[in-house]
Amino acid sequence: MSERKYFGTDGIRGRVGSAPITPDFMLKLGWAAGQVFKRDGQRNRVIIGKDTRLSGYMFESALEAGLSAAGVDVSLLGPMPTPAIAYLTRTFRASAGIVISASHNPHYDNGIKFFSPQGTKLNDEVEAEIESWLERDIEVCAPGELGKASRVDDAPGRYVEFCKSTVPNHFTLEGMRIVLDCAHGATYHVAPKVFRELGAKISVLGASPDGLNINLNVGSTHLDALRNKVLEDKVDLGIAFDGDGDRVLMIDSDGSVVDGDELMFIIAAQREVEGRLKGGVVGTLMTNLGVELALQEKKIPFERAKVGDRYVMERLVANGWQLGGEGSGHLVVRDCTSTGDGIISALQVLLAAWASGRSVSELRREMTRLPQVLINVRVDERFDPLSRPDIAEAVAVAEKEMGATGRVLLRASGTEPLIRVMTEGQDEAEMRRWAEKLAEVVKSSPTG
Repeated sequence: MSERKYFGTDGIRGRVGSAPITPDFMLKLGWAAGQVFKRDGQRNRVIIGKDTRLSGYMFESALEAGLSAAGVDVSLLGPMPTPAIAYLTRTFRASAGIVISASHNPHYDNGIKFFSPQGTKLNDEVEAEIESWLERDIEVCAPGELGKASRVDDAPGRYVEFCKSTVPNHFTLEGMRIVLDCAHGATYHVAPKVFRELGAKISVLGASPDGLNINLNVGSTHLDALRNKVLEDKVDLGIAFDGDGDRVLMIDSDGSVVDGDELMFIIAAQREVEGRLKGGVVGTLMTNLGVELALQEKKIPFERAKVGDRYVMERLVANGWQLGGEGSGHLVVRDCTSTGDGIISALQVLLAAWASGRSVSELRREMTRLPQVLINVRVDERFDPLSRPDIAEAVAVAEKEMGATGRVLLRASGTEPLIRVMTEGQDEAEMRRWAEKLAEVVKSSPTG
C-alpha cells in the first residue's frame, strides 16, 4: 500500500481551520486533483457536491478555483448525499466526483471524498498521486484554457429517480407510515421525496439544516429523537440517515434499534429465498457473530474484511459478490449502486419486507445479536497485539474455551494509541470476564 500523508480510510477529514482543512489547502488540493484527473485531448469536468455544513461554501469555492487553475471544468451540485455524487459522476461521464463532507461528525469538522469516473472510491495509488502533486508549486494553465464553472439545477430530481429505479416498478410503500430522520444533512430534500413518491405516509425529523445543526442530536448517531417519535406516533418504522447520507439505521415499531448488521442480514436472507443473492455476504472484523451464525444456518457464505467500507468493497469485487456492510449502517448493494447509499439500502430492506409479507421487526428476529464487550487499553505506542507471544497465547486459550459460539478480536486503533479488546458470545458475563482478563494481559505485556 502506498504511504499517504493526508488521505485516511475515507478521504481527508479534520477540524475546520486546522491543517489540512483550510481554504489554502483546498485550493491546492483542487489543483492537484485536476492534474491527476485530466485526460488529454478532451474537455475535462469534475462535479462537486457537499453536505449542509456552513464551511462547505468556503471549501467549494476553493476547490473550484484550484480545478479551474488546472484547466478543469467544474459542475456544482449544491447539497447532495455522498452516494448521489457517486451516481452523478457516472451519469455525467465526469473525470471525477468530489464530496465536501465529514459524514456523521459535528459541524465544526469537514472533509473531502473523491469518486472515480466509475463512481467508486479512489484506490491508494491514485490518492498517493494526488499527494505527490500537492508537493509541487501551483502552475496556472494558460488563460484561454482555464476551467469554467456551472451549477446543475436538476441534480436532486435525477437522484430521486435513480433511487426509485433500484426497486421494481410494482413495489409500493402504500399503507406504510414511516418517520425519516435526515440528520439536518444532505438527504433533507431528497429522502422525503423518494419515500413519498413510492407511496409511504411520511413524517420527517432533522430536515431543517442551518449550517450548524448537522448531526446535532439527530440522525443515525443519535437515535433517541427518532425512537420517541416512532413510539409516540405508533408508526411502522423509523429510518435514520447520517449527515452525508451514506449510512442508515432503523427503529422498528417496538422502538428497537435495527443496526447495519441486522439490515444486511434481512436483505441477504430474502434475496437467498428469491434466488438472487449472487454469492455471499462481506462483513468486517466487527460484524456481530450472530450474523455469521444466522447466515451459516441458511448456508450463505460469509467473509470478514478489515473495518472500513472500502475494504468491504474490495472483497465484494474480488469475490464477485453483491452485498456487504458494517454495523454502523454503511451497506453496499453493488447491483444497485457503486458505493454505500443510505436511501437505497433502506429501500432494499423495505423491498425484503414487502416481498416476504412481514415487518422489519419480524425479519430482524431471524437472527440473534450476541453480546459484545469492548475494552480500550491505552498504550504508549500502537503495536500489533498478536505479535506479542504472551498476548497471542492468552487469546488462543480464550478462543479454545469459547469454541464456535464465541469470538475474540484484538486490534490496534487506527487513530489513537489504543489496543481494542473485544469479546463476543452468548453469555455476556462470561464475555466480560474474558475481555477484562485479556485487557490485563495487554496492559502487563512487556514492551520492546
